Amino acid sequence: MKRFRIVVNGTAYEVEVEEMGQGPVTAAPPAAPAPAPAPAPASVKQETTSVTAPQPAVEKPAPSPQAAAKPAPVSAGGIKVEAPMPGTILDIRVKPGDSVATGDVLVILEAMKMENEIVAPQDGTVKEIATTQGASVNTGDVLVVLE
Repeated sequence: MKRFRIVVNGTAYEVEVEEMGQGPVTAAPPAAPAPAPAPAPASVKQETTSVTAPQPAVEKPAPSPQAAAKPAPVSAGGIKVEAPMPGTILDIRVKPGDSVATGDVLVILEAMKMENEIVAPQDGTVKEIATTQGASVNTGDVLVVLE
């Protein structure tokens, strides 16, 4: 028997190791090969048909990520900021008459348990708030009108 002192995580252990055999180590015998599959019965008549491979799908270009606010001109010369997805209005950060710059947060829209900032697509002045806090909106609903 051999004695060893081993330190594990700062704790010292004394262990004794017994040698079991002097001969070479042998591997386990190899497993028996799997049986061959049974041949198909000779009386079965196989029918062949020609099959053509389907054409590869035409790859459509990936749609570009939709901007958080999609501008659409209004007849009065304003810009409609629409909801990019269905959700609930958590907060309205502007009021009519506020000046906004491109990228300023106008509205916080909750969709799929995520808060999405709806931002101004361009510089302008808030003309109208077309939604209310807590309202449910659908894709394309007008949230804010800028001029």
